[in-house]
Amino acid sequence: MIELKDQMNNIIRLAQKPKRIISLVPSQTEFLHDMGLNDEVVGITQLCIHPNEWFKSKSRVGGTKTVDLDKVKALRPDLIIANKEENTQSEIEALQKLYTVYISDIYTLEDSYQMMTDIGIMTNKNQKATEIINSIQANFKGLKSINKKVLYLIWKAPYMLAGQATFINHLLSKCGLINAFNLKSSRYDEISSIEISKLDLDYIFLSSEPYPFKEKHIKELEKITKAKVLLVDGEMFSWYGSRLNGFKSYFEKELIDL
Repeated sequence: MIELKDQMNNIIRLAQKPKRIISLVPSQTEFLHDMGLNDEVVGITQLCIHPNEWFKSKSRVGGTKTVDLDKVKALRPDLIIANKEENTQSEIEALQKLYTVYISDIYTLEDSYQMMTDIGIMTNKNQKATEIINSIQANFKGLKSINKKVLYLIWKAPYMLAGQATFINHLLSKCGLINAFNLKSSRYDEISSIEISKLDLDYIFLSSEPYPFKEKHIKELEKITKAKVLLVDGEMFSWYGSRLNGFKSYFEKELIDL
């Protein structure tokens, strides 16, 4: 018997190691792959684009917020991996009535390590999970830091930002970057062009996801701010699985010369 609490304090009980897993979260899907769970993972979402071979070969059960319950049923999962923010509460509650659902809730690196540890325990891959966590921790210990003020935008029309109470903000702070939007309870707030123009900024980061910012959007913002405007890899700043292993290299090679 495997028993633990997920990050929403739900008790997860498994009679044995799960043999049919569905992942409803892209970053956690990639982690499951890197854990060597190819045979066990039977379903993913349309947004689980990494790894490409899984995206092409695994059954898809809809989007992260539009889960097809009939497709889930057909796959007969004994464990579903979900996330509080990325999945909808109503769909998760519906799934919980029928299946064992592990829900993550990620704000910090420590939260991500706990999620990885839990998945390692549930899948009998404790050693592999520990190896990945140790590697990420070693990378972040050596991360260079810069003291600059930044606005991180995730959407346009209206502009939306990543606020203080987000995993994105946690990673920014690990780089020494100061989030210009300093409301402590802020998550994903709207901000106007006028408000942006009044901010004292060193940089504006335009995330590659969920809104596909392009070069033309840099030019639009350069008209209203003196800050340096850059396109950044949204997966690097918001994916909280094994992709974190590449964060140090990405930050120092792509962004450290800001």
